[in-house]
Amino acid sequence: MRVLVTGAAGYIGSHALKRLRAEGHDVVALDDLRRGHVRALRGVELIETSVHDRPRVEREMKARGIEAVMHFAASCYVGESVERPLEYYENNVVGTLRLAEACVAAGVGTFVLSSTAATYGEPDVVPIPEETPRRPVNPYGRSKAMAEDVLTDCAAASSLRPIFLRYFNAAGADPEGELGEDHDPETHLVPNAIRAALGRAPGMRIFGDDYDTPDGTCVRDYVHVTDLAQAHVRALEFAAAGGSCRAFNLGCGSGYSVKEVVDTVREVSGRDFEVSIEGRRAGDPPVLVAASARARDELGWRPEHESLREIVETAWRWLEAHPNGYE
Repeated sequence: MRVLVTGAAGYIGSHALKRLRAEGHDVVALDDLRRGHVRALRGVELIETSVHDRPRVEREMKARGIEAVMHFAASCYVGESVERPLEYYENNVVGTLRLAEACVAAGVGTFVLSSTAATYGEPDVVPIPEETPRRPVNPYGRSKAMAEDVLTDCAAASSLRPIFLRYFNAAGADPEGELGEDHDPETHLVPNAIRAALGRAPGMRIFGDDYDTPDGTCVRDYVHVTDLAQAHVRALEFAAAGGSCRAFNLGCGSGYSVKEVVDTVREVSGRDFEVSIEGRRAGDPPVLVAASARARDELGWRPEHESLREIVETAWRWLEAHPNGYE
């Protein structure tokens, strides 16, 4: 299948690109490189533009015979979304709308959306099933829920077949060492803890230790980035076979606290580092853990790297070998 991958030079998009190629798909990357890395594309043809440029995206789709889209291009930081909500609605909602318009005009039906567990907000039931009402508590989660709604309404009026993948905390790196996580600024827990262990940061911060959790810190479900990539390919096949407007949680079904992640980084690295406790970060629910039986049953998704230690080990190896990231 000829697949256009938006946000392909980013963390998860680049891993999905590698998985698509490994499974024999013909891929084209689309990225404006504001936060992505051209080296993460590993030679894949790049259309350097934004999803907001609807006329060009439509032209490129028609000219290249695109049959499916994987949409990763988005803003994705909870704290930043609280500080800059309009940017998040512009990128995540309007950007998705423009891309959907281009797909409809170009006759592209298969559409896989990178969504998030942040659409659930603070759920009443944990682990969280897909039937849980979406009550997002921050602009990031609200913008992704709106993107899902835009695509659902579009599907009702066109041949678009969107699939929503609500994944939990992406972490880890390509086990073969070719790809990894390189953000500026870096806000994710695992790489920040590893940078502190490597001495590339003076220490790290934990935001809140007074949550209603066993050790007072937030609990999250960490899913390996290559397992997310595998799920996107399975979702692509599901949509191509006629599946539509279906949401799937992607997680391992077990939660780890911030302190447990920090301890695991210390064990893997064999190094200690300073940790400071600060106030809670706006928009952070105490516990987010996935019920992902639907993805396993309907998509045939089987995570290959479920242990927290293995996730941390792959991230450690990449960051240790790439002190300046892709640059």
